[in-house]
Amino acid sequence: MAPKEYNASSLRSTKGLEHVRLRPGMYIGSTDTTGLHHLVWEAVDNAVDEANEGYGKHIYITINSDGSITIQDEGRGVPYDYNAKEKKYGFELVYLTLNAGGKFDDQNYKAAGGLHGVGASVITALSEWIEIHSYREGIDHYMTIYYGGTKATKLFEKPSNEKRGTKITFLPDKKIFSDTKFDYNRIANRIDDAACLTKGVTFHLKDERTGRKQDFCYSDGLVEYFKKHTEGRTELAEIVRFEGIDNEIKAEVAFQYFKGDYAEKIYSFANGVRTTEGGHHVAGFKKALTIAFNNFASNHNLIKKNQKLEGDDIREGMTCIISCTVPENKLQFEGQTKSKLGTKEAAPAVENIVETRLSYYLEEHAQFAETIIKKTLEAMSVRQKTKDVRDAERKKIATGAKGSMSLSGKLSPASSKSYSENELFIVEGDSAGGSAKKCRDREHQAILPLRGKPKNVTSTTNDEDILDNKELYTLISTIGAGFNDDFNIKNIRYGKIIIMTDADDDGSHIQNLLLSFFYTHMRQLILNGHIYIACPPLYLCAKGSNEIYCWDDKELDEARKKLGNGYRISRYKGLGEMDASQLGKTTMNKATRRLIQVKIDDEDECTDKVDLFLGNDAERRKEWISTRIDFKGEKDHLMEVKDEK
Repeated sequence: MAPKEYNASSLRSTKGLEHVRLRPGMYIGSTDTTGLHHLVWEAVDNAVDEANEGYGKHIYITINSDGSITIQDEGRGVPYDYNAKEKKYGFELVYLTLNAGGKFDDQNYKAAGGLHGVGASVITALSEWIEIHSYREGIDHYMTIYYGGTKATKLFEKPSNEKRGTKITFLPDKKIFSDTKFDYNRIANRIDDAACLTKGVTFHLKDERTGRKQDFCYSDGLVEYFKKHTEGRTELAEIVRFEGIDNEIKAEVAFQYFKGDYAEKIYSFANGVRTTEGGHHVAGFKKALTIAFNNFASNHNLIKKNQKLEGDDIREGMTCIISCTVPENKLQFEGQTKSKLGTKEAAPAVENIVETRLSYYLEEHAQFAETIIKKTLEAMSVRQKTKDVRDAERKKIATGAKGSMSLSGKLSPASSKSYSENELFIVEGDSAGGSAKKCRDREHQAILPLRGKPKNVTSTTNDEDILDNKELYTLISTIGAGFNDDFNIKNIRYGKIIIMTDADDDGSHIQNLLLSFFYTHMRQLILNGHIYIACPPLYLCAKGSNEIYCWDDKELDEARKKLGNGYRISRYKGLGEMDASQLGKTTMNKATRRLIQVKIDDEDECTDKVDLFLGNDAERRKEWISTRIDFKGEKDHLMEVKDEK
C-alpha cells in the first residue's frame, strides 16, 4: 500500500496555548533548567522521528550566541498549506495549537517519540519568539511567532537550496524560566543517547558561545552505547544481546555482569526517548529474566526443590540496556515529560521476546548460566545472613536515637515535633558547630557537628562497614529513617537536611562525601527534595556601620561601588571566621539566608558519575579526567542545584 500523502489535511487540533503559560509544569515538568532543556528534547525528538521514518541522515543543533537555540533536520518539512477541515494553515496547527499534529495518524509516523503535537506548540508558548522554516519542493516557507504565541508574522516564502527539512530557532521566555542558559554538556549527553539509538544518523552539535562542537554517529548503536556505559569494568561473563518483535512491539536488549559490582543498572528507552523511570518494558524484562533463570536452574537441579531465585539477586551486578519501539497507535507515556513508558502491551511483548530468546541462550551457554546462578545463590545467602544483623543494628539505632544521644553527645536537637518544619544542619567542625548552636532557632533547627571526614562508602554493600563509621552511624541515627533496604522516607525527622561546610577544598570534599552517601544509601532524601547545601557569604564589605555581605565577586564589586571609598573587606575562608551573630544572619536565618537544593537530573548518568569519581576504579577515573574534562570551565551535569531564594 502506498504511503498516505503528508500534508495539512493530516493535522487535527483541539485547543489553544494559554493554559501552557499558566501551568507550564504540567507540560514540561518544571520551569527551572530541567524544564528549559525539555523544550530542546521536544524539538530533537521531532527531528529524530523524521529520521526514523527514513527522512534524512543529519540533524543539526546549534546553541546561538544570543541565547537562542536552533534545531534543523532533513525531514519532510512542516506542512504549510491550508487544512479545510480545521480552517487553519499547517504552521498554525503545529506551532499555535495544542494537541495538533501529524502523530495522531499512525500512517504518518509508525513509531514516534514526540508528544502527539504537544511538543512544538509548547515550545512556542514558552518562548519569547520562535522562527520556523519549512523546506519543501525547493521553497523556504517561514514565519516568526512572538511573545509566547500571541503574535505571529505572516507566512512568507522564498526559493531555497535546501532540499527538504524543518529548522526552528527559539528563545526561551525569561518570564517563564528561572534560568534560560542552555547547558552544552547536558545537551551533548542527550544527543549522544539519541545517536546511539538512531543508527547511521549524524547529530551535529555546536555552541557559538564558546566555539565548542561535536558530531555523534553510531553504526552499531546499542552495542556501542553499552560499551560506553561499561568501560573500565571487569567482566564476569560475556555480553548477552538479542532482539525480537511481538505484537508489533520491537525490543532490543543487551546486558552483562561485572566482577566486584553489586549494583543493578538498567538504562531504558522507548521509541528513542530515555525512560528514566522505566515502565512496562522494564517490568517485562525483569519478569522474563527471573522466569528464564529459575526454569534453567530447576531443570538442571542447580537449586533445591521449591527454592526460587529472587529477581533482585539475579540482577545484582548486572548492567542492562533495553530499547523498545512501540507503534504510534499504542504508544503511551506517563506524564508529559515522557519519563516512564505507560504502554501496557509492552510488558507481555518484552517478556515473551526475552524469555524465549534467553531460555535458548542459557541452554546453549550452560557455563554462563551456571556462573550467574552461582552468583545469585551467593547473593541470596549473604542477604539471608545479614538480615538478622541488620535487624539488630536497626534496633540499636532506634534505641540510641531515642535515648540520651550516647552515640556522640554532639547533636543539639530541635524542640519541635513538627518534623516537616525542622531542619538538621550538618556542620563541619566543632568550632562552627558551636557558633551554629548559639544562633540557631532552637525550636526548629538542630545542629550536628562533624569532627572529621565521613568514610567514603560509595562502593560499600556491607551494612556493618557503614555503621562502623561513627560519623555515618550518628547521621543515620539522627535522621531516623534507616538506610539501604531499610530506609523509610516516612520516618525522617527533618524537612530539610542542610550540609554546611567551609568554602575550601576540605569543605568541598566533605560535601561530596555526604552527597555520595545520601545518593548511594539514602537516595529518597534527594529524590524527595530534602537535601540542601548552605551558602555562607564569601565576603563582608563594610564602611562604618554599613555592612554588605557578598556571595561572589560580582556582588563584591557592586558593594564597593555602593559604599564608595574607605570600605574594608573581610574574606571568609571558613565558617569559624564568622561569629555566631554573623553566621546566623547570613547562613541560618530563613529570611536572609541562601540555600541550594540538590536535585537529580538524570539518575542513570548520576549513578555512573558517582561510581566514576568516588568508586574503586582509580584507572577509569584517571582516564576520564585526562581525556574528557573541559579545563575551560564547562563541567558535566550530575546533580542539579537550585537556589531557594
